[in-house]
Amino acid sequence: MNQITKLRKQKAITQEELAVKVGITRAYLSNLENGKHKPSLDVALKISEVLGSSVEKIFKTKVRKTNSDNAEK
Repeated sequence: MNQITKLRKQKAITQEELAVKVGITRAYLSNLENGKHKPSLDVALKISEVLGSSVEKIFKTKVRKTNSDNAEK
C-alpha cells in the first residue's frame, strides 16, 4: 500500500472523493496509487494539501526549485 492509499484510508476518504477534491479522475488517482503514473507537481501539491501531509512524505522525494523557478520575470 503506498502513502496516498494509506493516508486516504486513514482519513476515511474514497478514491472518488479525493479525486474530486484534487481535480483529477478516479481512474488517474487509482493509477497513482498503483504506481502506474507519476503526478505533476501541481497534482502532487494538491494531494498533499488534501491529505494533510508533505509532498516529500507522500511521494518519498524532495521538491526542488529549478532554475526557471528562480529566474527573474
